[in-house]
Amino acid sequence: MTDRELLKFAAKAVGIEEAIGDRLSTDCRWLFDPLNNDGDALRLAVKLHLWVGQHPDDGVTVSDFYGRSEVISEDYNKDSYADTRRAITRAAAEIGRGTK
Repeated sequence: MTDRELLKFAAKAVGIEEAIGDRLSTDCRWLFDPLNNDGDALRLAVKLHLWVGQHPDDGVTVSDFYGRSEVISEDYNKDSYADTRRAITRAAAEIGRGTK
């Protein structure tokens, strides 16, 4: 899934129906970017009741408390914060993709 698709489906998971930020639309009033913004990623995790696990050797895992998505894993690369935001966004996107 591309970053654009991740943002689109993650937004859908939390009820944002409009196009998101300057990545998807030029007429949006704010930038929703949980891939780069810690606050947006945390809001996704809280709103969707996601469980985030940090594993020093294995990276980060994110699972959905309600069982709507599988466990998402992201290996730590150079930036564990970015990897955590990506894992949260990926989990939210999986939830959003399954939402009608």
